[in-house]
Amino acid sequence: MTRAEIIEKLKDILLSADDRNRETIETCDERSNLALDLGFTSISTLYMVIAIEEVFSIRFDNVGMSDFETLGDVVDYIEKKLS
Repeated sequence: MTRAEIIEKLKDILLSADDRNRETIETCDERSNLALDLGFTSISTLYMVIAIEEVFSIRFDNVGMSDFETLGDVVDYIEKKLS
């Protein structure tokens, strides 16, 4: 799976978790900060983690979402878990 494909799936997940920022999420990129740019709260972040685990069939091991500052950080982690 390419980084672009991962990002597109992540955008769908992000929109499901919090569609109040639809335009921002649809135009986000790897440099987008999850909290500052995308407005994610602890609740929406928890939903995102659960959805990522289901969609990508991975588990977040020994990490917290505070370990991920940007969308690119999440993509890096998913790529690592998929390989």
